[in-house]
Amino acid sequence: MVDAPVSQLSDGTPLVPAERISIGEGFALAVRRFGAGGIPLLALHGFPCTSLIWAKVMHPLAEAGFDIVAPDMRGYGDSDYAPDDFYDLAAFSRDMVALADALGWGTFVVTGHDLGAAVAIQLANMHPGRVRSLLLMNHGIPPRPDHPQWPSIAQWTPEQAAAIFDYADRQGNDAEGLMRELSTPEARRRYVAGFYTNRIWCPPGAFSSPDLDVLVEPYADARRLRTSFIDYEIIAGKHPMSAPELLDEPVRQPVIVLLGPDEVTYHPDADARCRLAYPDLIGPFVVPDSGHFMQWEQPATVVSAIRGFYGRELS
Repeated sequence: MVDAPVSQLSDGTPLVPAERISIGEGFALAVRRFGAGGIPLLALHGFPCTSLIWAKVMHPLAEAGFDIVAPDMRGYGDSDYAPDDFYDLAAFSRDMVALADALGWGTFVVTGHDLGAAVAIQLANMHPGRVRSLLLMNHGIPPRPDHPQWPSIAQWTPEQAAAIFDYADRQGNDAEGLMRELSTPEARRRYVAGFYTNRIWCPPGAFSSPDLDVLVEPYADARRLRTSFIDYEIIAGKHPMSAPELLDEPVRQPVIVLLGPDEVTYHPDADARCRLAYPDLIGPFVVPDSGHFMQWEQPATVVSAIRGFYGRELS
């Protein structure tokens, strides 16, 4: 449990403090920014994370020449809750454009993982004139309407799939019941900590106990955790969307994909999926000894990939 603000991680990595940036009347996002004046780089977190998941790459990327901005998306971390109660990909994407406007950015590059990667894809397709390129990590690779039957669909028995994805079913179809079970801050912390430890999403020991306390603390708040379940309710058809998802449209910007094999949802046919989803593709590259939280588990590799991808602009 975190009793006071923490200024650094257990390995000495300094944490960039969050600032609040208004993106609408009475609506602000909490944003961590480092390297102002460099190449605009928007870093989008997934579930069950906040902007803190980018802590280990922020200083190295700023030193490499990037203006890295990692927001807590609406309803997450220290950002305001949605004034319109929309938490779909289009709503997140509109927020990101408004944030870019507030920062004075014209065009920018985007990196994201998990939910953040889906937002990055939606953002690129909704606002192609703003997004220059994307680096995506450990995400649900969008299906194409003409895709073949993927071999990995059959990699789990129904019993295994139910055990692996039980959280998705509960969060999407029984969120209120699940919240009643998670009735205390400590129960909520333990629940979220499980995604970093015992759900086979990353190698054992990837997160120290002190760092894990920092990462899960925002979800000790019941409303924060409940809000994070809305993404799964949208998938289950139980929460409205503000606009259609554009994940089935091919991304026209250059895309580089990094995948961590040490998570249970890794697809051995990911390369074929990526080639259909991203016509202008570099990769996918499999990063050994990493799972779902690559920017934390293998930060040097992520920094090198981003620097290499944008080397011409940096020079």
